Amino acid sequence: DLRYLKSISLHLWLFGYELPDTLMVFTDKALHILTSGKKASLLEPLANILRSSTGSELKLVVRAKGQEEQQIKGMLDTIRGVDSARLGVLPKEAHTGQLAELWAQQLGAAGLDTADATAGFADLFSVKEDSEILNAKKAAFLAAKVMQSFVVEKIEDIIDKNKKVKHSKLSEMTEEIILDPPKIGVKLKPENVDIAYPPLFQSGGHYDLKLSAACDDNPLHDGVILVSLGTRYQSYCANIARTYIINPSKTQEAQYMALLSAHEAACAALREGQPAKACMEAAVQTLQDKGHHELVDKLTKNVGFGMGLEFREGANSLNMKNDKPVRAGQVFTVSLGVSGLERADATDSQLQTYALQIADTVVVKVDGESPENLCTAATKAWDKVSYTLNDGEEEEDGIDALEEVTNGNIMPGGKKLRSDDPNFMSAEQIRRERQEQLEKQKNEETLRRLTAQAAGAADGSGDAKGRLISQVQAYRNVSDMPATRDLQVTVDSKAEAVLVPIYGVMVPIHITAVRNVGHTAEQENNGAIIRISLNFGTTYEPAQKFPALIFLKELSFRTPDAKHAARVVQEIKVLRSAVLQRDKERAERATLVAQEKLIRGKRVFRLPDLWIRPGLGGKGRKMPGTLEAHHNGFRYQTPKNEGVDVMYRNIRYAFFQPAEKDMITILHFHLINPIMIGNKKTKDVQFYCEVVDLVQTLDGGRRNMYDPDEIEEEQREREKRNKINQDFSQFVKRVQEHWERELPDLQLEFDIPFRELGFEGVPHRETVMVLPTVNCLVELTQMPFTVVALNDIEIINLERVGFNLKNFDMAIVFKDFSRDVLRIDAIPSKKLDTIKEWLTSVKIKYYESKMNLAWKPILKHILEDPQAFIDEGGWAFLDLDKSDGEEEEDEASSEGFNPGSDAEDDEEESSEDISDEDASVVDSEEVEEEGGSEDEEESEGLTWEELEEEAKREDKRRAEQDSDDERPRKKSKGGAPAGGATAKRRR
Repeated sequence: DLRYLKSISLHLWLFGYELPDTLMVFTDKALHILTSGKKASLLEPLANILRSSTGSELKLVVRAKGQEEQQIKGMLDTIRGVDSARLGVLPKEAHTGQLAELWAQQLGAAGLDTADATAGFADLFSVKEDSEILNAKKAAFLAAKVMQSFVVEKIEDIIDKNKKVKHSKLSEMTEEIILDPPKIGVKLKPENVDIAYPPLFQSGGHYDLKLSAACDDNPLHDGVILVSLGTRYQSYCANIARTYIINPSKTQEAQYMALLSAHEAACAALREGQPAKACMEAAVQTLQDKGHHELVDKLTKNVGFGMGLEFREGANSLNMKNDKPVRAGQVFTVSLGVSGLERADATDSQLQTYALQIADTVVVKVDGESPENLCTAATKAWDKVSYTLNDGEEEEDGIDALEEVTNGNIMPGGKKLRSDDPNFMSAEQIRRERQEQLEKQKNEETLRRLTAQAAGAADGSGDAKGRLISQVQAYRNVSDMPATRDLQVTVDSKAEAVLVPIYGVMVPIHITAVRNVGHTAEQENNGAIIRISLNFGTTYEPAQKFPALIFLKELSFRTPDAKHAARVVQEIKVLRSAVLQRDKERAERATLVAQEKLIRGKRVFRLPDLWIRPGLGGKGRKMPGTLEAHHNGFRYQTPKNEGVDVMYRNIRYAFFQPAEKDMITILHFHLINPIMIGNKKTKDVQFYCEVVDLVQTLDGGRRNMYDPDEIEEEQREREKRNKINQDFSQFVKRVQEHWERELPDLQLEFDIPFRELGFEGVPHRETVMVLPTVNCLVELTQMPFTVVALNDIEIINLERVGFNLKNFDMAIVFKDFSRDVLRIDAIPSKKLDTIKEWLTSVKIKYYESKMNLAWKPILKHILEDPQAFIDEGGWAFLDLDKSDGEEEEDEASSEGFNPGSDAEDDEEESSEDISDEDASVVDSEEVEEEGGSEDEEESEGLTWEELEEEAKREDKRRAEQDSDDERPRKKSKGGAPAGGATAKRRR
């Protein structure tokens, strides 16, 4: 029931909600409201706002059963108490209900002087604030998007395939799309969207340009098709209308072009200060200048009207009689329509009569600027709204005709095989073509970014690494050392030092200088040996100043008391762990960015019984807390007063993942700058609630699927899951509205993962479901979390791709080459095409390879000389198809050389026996060995036992190499060096 009443518009304008069964009386000093108790409690917080902003009072009267007459009389007495009281009413609106009937009776008997206040309220609603204009823009964008992305495609499909679809059916289908914007990729919440009027489709010679027209049950006809759509967002309206013409005549083309010019002139005339009738005058003048006087005679009486909370603001009609000046902030729909036109050359009776209509929603700008058209997403250009059916007759220039069929609006009539069209491209061909375009763009972008990074690195200086000896101090002087009676290893926890006896003197060593400590028990005399390894390596500050000196690396002490040795070793380990943890936390806090202070909101949204990850730490039993949404940030707090604040301006991405096949419902925030939670620095904060008990007690009895208790338990679980998801959804909706209203510059929006595009993989330790979102690739159910922003991705390499493999790997290379390449392993091969399609849709370049690559040396090589990397083809070395083609050409060029078929057969058989794991380009152990530097090894130091073990491993490795050298060498298919180059052996 689409009713547009001034009283309902007033409710929406004041409160944002419609208040049924409510009576409002405005005086110069107070606003009197008679309503129910629940509505009164909701309106009560507005009293202070009204008093502080206007100095008026809000007086709420709660309806009492059986006392409504007395309460209404009291409000009428209040009106009589105002000097020269004259009561403004809305006489044209007929309200129903007990309260409305009592008010009408009491008002009639009161004998008060009344006046029509309709014009005053219309003027009040005419000029829109910025937030109201934003709502109108969203409504108009939705209408234009539905028109272009759904209606046009549906009409083309119906005409192309000669389907018979009723106008009423098309209206229903379009209404479903409007009420569910995500279906066409519009990120508006369905609960905020509605239709302004049922979508209107007209064709086949029957046209009615009135807004009250309705769709009939006639099928869509391939002649002139008129489509009108009206949408609402947060109760603000927008309107759009388009005309689509199949097989147009020259006259129809000229008439449409004239009407389009008149429409543009009418829109341009809506400038601040100009009279409203200037809009229609501009339209008429343009039609006359174009020589189409017949269109002027058939033009509608109004060429538009004002819009807002009401679909049609009658006081703001665009016609020759309206002299009111146009004001900035007004929203109009400019609608030009002509009906009753005739086509003389038409043989079909349904084509003889037709109409044309064009409508858009526009906003009047300040200072006489050109008005803003809000419906530009739906084109109205002639070549986009006209179609020429090809009835199978061959064109003289067949290639050009087919090109028009593919890219333009000429639709082939009749059925043809795809193979008959030389320009037909499969989905794989289209994907490859887009990927080739992305490769060129990616190479240029990589060179530009790396060149800029290299210039920035040359200007800056590296930060000093390691802890300076000047920062380490156990005692200021010798007198501060504790007195010891025995010469034995002692731990001073207060000074964070270890006292060791050297030549009869107790020497202090700061705990940070201790690398490792251990003890070995002696079986003969119950004694023990304590070994302390030190960190006095090449990175030690004095060692850098005095490289010729020799520094201690290990100390050994023998004690006859094994218990003392064990106790001392344990104390050293505990002290070392505590100090290192403290220093790590201090270093992490030093790099934190200062956050703004939380401002408590006047209206706080709460979500109780939530758990947080990472945990807050602390001792005792963990407890759930409450998440509160304030003015500028979230606050999470537990009953123990432990908590954390997350500022809105520090949020990069926000995710809402409802529980469907999961055990938890999730709110996850990926931050711009890390914050401290407990003792850990993190960029990801998650709040979740368990929808199903994660631990269940099994009584050992057999369960029957038809057991009433089992069915009831499952029903309770479903209800609990739905209730939690609904609470989370409501919280997200309110926060989203707050962001859009108070912090629009942040452009924050909750992202919901696409489960239909998800795939299983191993990004860290276990197999999880990885889900794409609009802006990211995420995995939020298991820690550590995986949040990869699509904007941070350079390329993606799909590794171990082959027909005989069940799984493949994904290597994500970031634009910041200093970041480690993220690997998602063991992805099912059946998801390969889905992932390729998704990557192409989000414009990410991907490659395929049969092997895993060593990315550290590859990225290091690129950083050394970016220009040479681009000159050599850039990322093209990863292209599997091109490398295979080059290899086939090399093999074809050497076909003349045939030293012996037996030898070749043996080599081919041996190469087929090699497994995919053996064909890997890189060995993980070799990468780890290459990654460590000599300086790091020297700084760590090795014990004598470790040196002996290393020597044994080296001898064993050399023996294995010698035995391998004696075996006959075999040619391998996968033996390419890291970087993708193919190695070949010639005989």
